[in-house]
Amino acid sequence: MQTGKTIFKKIIDGEIPCTKIYEDENYLAFLDIQPVSRGHVLLIPKKEYLWIQDMPDNEIADIFIKAKFLIQKIKEALGCDYVQLGIVGKDVPHVHIHLIPRYFNDNLPQSPQKPYEPGEAEKVAEELRSVL
Repeated sequence: MQTGKTIFKKIIDGEIPCTKIYEDENYLAFLDIQPVSRGHVLLIPKKEYLWIQDMPDNEIADIFIKAKFLIQKIKEALGCDYVQLGIVGKDVPHVHIHLIPRYFNDNLPQSPQKPYEPGEAEKVAEELRSVL
């Protein structure tokens, strides 16, 4: 766990510059400095949460409603075919959603895949069902 301010908190506080595309009282959206594609945006809540499951349900709903709004605007501005969302959280310990403009012919990978070994899928499903 990181101690002190995260890079996103420093951006929110104006200590580190960013290329903002949207800001309101609860959210900030800015261009990713290591973009997967042109127009790759990060959407963050101004309130700090480590993981999305740490957020109250209403705030999870709000951030995805904001993401939907930004997706529509990204598509309008850049003419992309769709916007891929990514929520990882490993690189910066502050909830963030990647909004990645995509084109059907861009040849970018979707997500890494790792097929199940024979019989493994049912075992994993049983483990998941046991806690649901």
